[in-house]
Amino acid sequence: MKKIFYIVIGLGILTACDMDLNQQPISDPTSETFFQTENDFVQGLNAVYSATRTYPDRLLNLSETRSDNLYAVSDGGVRDWEGINSFHKTIDANPYVEEAWEGNYIGIFRANNYLEQLTTKGETVILDADVRRRMEGEVRFLRAFYYFDLLRYFGKVPLIDHVVTAAEAKTIPRSEVTILYDFIIQDLMTAINYLPAPSTYAAEDKGRVNSYAARMLLGLVYMTRSGPTLGIDGAGLNSNEWGKAVEQFDEIIASGEFELLPTYSAVFDYNNERNKEVIFNIEYATGATPAVGATFPWVLVPDTWFQSLGFGNQGGLTIRPVAQDLLDRYADADVRKSFNIQSGFSNGSAVETRSFVKKFVDITKVPTTSRTDWPNNFIVFRYADLLLLKAECVLNGAPGNATTDVDEVVNQIRSRAGLTEPLVAVTKTQLLEERRREFIGEGSRWFDLIRSGTVEQTMNAWIDQEDTGGQMQDFQINYVLYPIPQSELNNAPGLYEQNQGY
Repeated sequence: MKKIFYIVIGLGILTACDMDLNQQPISDPTSETFFQTENDFVQGLNAVYSATRTYPDRLLNLSETRSDNLYAVSDGGVRDWEGINSFHKTIDANPYVEEAWEGNYIGIFRANNYLEQLTTKGETVILDADVRRRMEGEVRFLRAFYYFDLLRYFGKVPLIDHVVTAAEAKTIPRSEVTILYDFIIQDLMTAINYLPAPSTYAAEDKGRVNSYAARMLLGLVYMTRSGPTLGIDGAGLNSNEWGKAVEQFDEIIASGEFELLPTYSAVFDYNNERNKEVIFNIEYATGATPAVGATFPWVLVPDTWFQSLGFGNQGGLTIRPVAQDLLDRYADADVRKSFNIQSGFSNGSAVETRSFVKKFVDITKVPTTSRTDWPNNFIVFRYADLLLLKAECVLNGAPGNATTDVDEVVNQIRSRAGLTEPLVAVTKTQLLEERRREFIGEGSRWFDLIRSGTVEQTMNAWIDQEDTGGQMQDFQINYVLYPIPQSELNNAPGLYEQNQGY
């Protein structure tokens, strides 16, 4: 899949233009003339995948940086992430916020167009019914993936399930969160039925989404919906569907397709991609012109560190320090700390004492021509995450065993990290802290705090402790959601109301 994937990205979009809601999302003549052969459908499908390319960077900029994992106030001029980290009210034109909206809708527009073409031409062009079903399953998963991402960041968003014109797009209001969830779940149910297990894919297709990735996302959807409402129109509906999530997770566990690797570092080894812990990842490959490899390894790493290692200028990024509060929560024996975090460095006469996340950087693989061309995949769902999410469900009342499904799982994760003292009767607080240490840099912490209902208490206490310089704004519960981009409000005046607090 990798070769096809980066070729499609390099070509741009074969089925849709990269446009926002006020523009024509689909070129009908292009679609009509393009989908003529089975290979056209393969290329078009990969174009739907290619909208995931910016997803890891989005997690780092909007989730990781928003959370208590990073104290990312700027010390080198105003940076785009500073308003994200410091809870500024005026971030409706922030490029990271705009990208989250536009990037996901690009993927949705491509998915809608693809499904329509598959319906009208697929049976004639693609003779194998199983191939058509698999293709539809992949696209339905991706469309659900994009909508779930939008829902978690913005709450209510426009639900567009078919190809629309620019004029039509300007008349589609934001849908209620309950309606969005119903749509997402329906797509995922179909995807589960249509997609194969990962072990059945041919070698060239191993990177494609599989039925267990769809189950993993559906389980996370149920968990997110089960979180508290927090008094906002956000992702939590207090639906108490923890048991439904466990049903999906148990299917994955029973498959025997996945397992924890014996060492933490092996999970992220560039030479060990698609390992047994990976349920779904976003594929990247280097070598195309222009560069279309990964960018996420570089996002949280200061340019001066690369310079200190002799790699020259990598783009001018300044440091986003790891919060001292998190550094203090790693035990001395925890191998994850040294793997995930670089604890200072010197660059000539300059000495940097603060720490930063270097989890995804292999210094033997630093791109020599472009910082946007890293050769490694981003793991979206991994088995350790699944086991700890199931443990969370059990602690919230889902059927399960507190010893085997919670204590044993948490201690297995801790043992791999080099921690030999077991925990007994693990609490929700302890579980969240273990997830924080395990998944630093993977963008889960912000959503964990929201889903657990602890975000307001945690962030206010953390700001009081960490922000000794008084550079951050007070946290308000409305900041669980991001603002609708001002550009979208301008495109269709009066169609959307801005989220509260902005």
